[in-house]
Amino acid sequence: MSRPLDPDESQLFRAEVGDAAPLDVEQPEPWRRRRAPYPIEQPRHLTQDDKRLSLAEAEVETHEFLFYAKPGVQQRVLHDLQRGAIPRELELDLHGLTAAFAEQLCDEFLAACARRRVRCAQIIHGKGFGSQERQPVLKRKVNYWLRLRPEVLAFCSAIRRDGGTGAVYVLLRNPDKDHRTRQR
Repeated sequence: MSRPLDPDESQLFRAEVGDAAPLDVEQPEPWRRRRAPYPIEQPRHLTQDDKRLSLAEAEVETHEFLFYAKPGVQQRVLHDLQRGAIPRELELDLHGLTAAFAEQLCDEFLAACARRRVRCAQIIHGKGFGSQERQPVLKRKVNYWLRLRPEVLAFCSAIRRDGGTGAVYVLLRNPDKDHRTRQR
């Protein structure tokens, strides 16, 4: 709903736009299709160190409750993981370790899980009460490291009886599924 212009405002407006000339074009400029952007060629064979460069540690936010899932993981499976309903077959405790040693142990642990065909494992990283600023250093690192691993489908903080926010359940890729797709 517009209000009528005050005569003084109307006179001021006419004075300001008095020397303006109307545009010759009655229609807007036609829409033009833009060219598709050129794809950036990705390196074909990335080493493990190169894969880690694809996600910067600063890009990963670490909240009190951890949760991560790759696309395609079923909601029912994620719900079971969060409830602690999937049995954990192996466990790794990183309490009190340095970040470098914890990373090495985590890599060895995930390799052992793959060899033993483990579907779900638990990693205890602690809550960080023993660190200098009482912040969870290993929790941040584990949150970052697990996102980089291709065999990790999902992970979330454990339920209270299994360590709560000081531990994570890790859902690992089924090695049999990879094997079946390669044979076809």
